Amino acid sequence: MKLHDLRPADGSRTERTRVGRGIAAGKGKTAGRGTKGQKARAGGSIPAWFEGGQTPLHVRIPKLRGFRNRGKVIYEIVNVGDIDAAVERGALETQSSEVKGKSKGSAQITVNQDILRAVGLVRSLDKPLKILGNGELRVSLFVVADAFTTSARAKIEGAGGTVSVLEVPTRTTKAIGVDEAQDSKAASTTEQEPASAIDEAAPVAGDDVANVDEGGAAEAADEKAAPARPRRSKTKAEAATDAADAATDTPTDSEVEAATTPDDAATTSGDDA
Repeated sequence: MKLHDLRPADGSRTERTRVGRGIAAGKGKTAGRGTKGQKARAGGSIPAWFEGGQTPLHVRIPKLRGFRNRGKVIYEIVNVGDIDAAVERGALETQSSEVKGKSKGSAQITVNQDILRAVGLVRSLDKPLKILGNGELRVSLFVVADAFTTSARAKIEGAGGTVSVLEVPTRTTKAIGVDEAQDSKAASTTEQEPASAIDEAAPVAGDDVANVDEGGAAEAADEKAAPARPRRSKTKAEAATDAADAATDTPTDSEVEAATTPDDAATTSGDDA
């Protein structure tokens, strides 16, 4: 093989197609773009979402514009003017007299979401109730609702009425009486601790007294007079050793008599002789 015989592997190199170089090049004349049209011109690229000029899909479908608050609370709203109109036509007065059993105009008229729904001012009980301040109020009301505007509160109180806000707890709380029960249980446990401590200490003192040997009677008396302290009990081997030492050091009375009797006998026989 010569140097001029070297060639790249088949298929590893492809020549660039030279378009618009005549019919013999294979891509001459129209250069593979077809005939006429938008794509046959320079710069005639079309985006993938183009739909030929008709209204595109992303314009035809509904769109979400702006910001949507996911924590928004939707209220059932009633104006104080509407409540006053209901009182004027006698709807709320009749309702309040049935509830309280009092004569007309003798007390504040109670207004809540159930009553407002009964007279047609509220459509549903599933949503919280909010009182707005549009209109004039000339009667004294006791209004129970989930929320009030500043103007509505001022007009109700200005007419001699009262407002009551229904508050929903935002955090969990303990049941009533749970803390008291825990405190009483802790106090009873504290009172029982000294008695149990005395009961546990009693067997230890008894063991100390039982383990005192006869030779240490005085030492045991001193220990009883002094504050009690823990003493290590003797093992079986130590007890056996002490018993053996006592047996070898102290002779018995019979041994003393046996030792002295032969000498006395010898002395008596000598004197006689």
